[in-house]
Amino acid sequence: MTVITFNEDETFNEGKKLGKTLTQGSVVALYGGLCAGKTTFTRGLASGLGINMNVSSPTFTVVNEYHGTIPVFHFDMYRLQNENELFDIGWDDYLNRGGVCVVEWSENVPGAFPRGTIVVKLENHGGNTRSIEITGNS
Repeated sequence: MTVITFNEDETFNEGKKLGKTLTQGSVVALYGGLCAGKTTFTRGLASGLGINMNVSSPTFTVVNEYHGTIPVFHFDMYRLQNENELFDIGWDDYLNRGGVCVVEWSENVPGAFPRGTIVVKLENHGGNTRSIEITGNS
């Protein structure tokens, strides 16, 4: 499914829709360049899971944790070279903690995702226009 959004609120709302469908153990791999809307989409996703905290990009911390009925573990792989570095920071542990793992810059860790990972490809088409393609499995 591909959706076109024309502003930040619409991108947020698409994330929120997806968030409402997720369960414990879900993994969402986000793909897209700078300013593609990955963090805005993740804010919406967290909101869909009932998390009303300020969700920000974890570029410098690698992972931010947001606690709710189902916690969200928000990863940013921009600074990692490969999936080995992700496993070094405890990726396996996060997968088993009963939360939802959301990974920005997933293209940097292609071998890290389990079966059933939801793939979200975001593309900036200029201004506030984005395309969001969601597929059920990686």
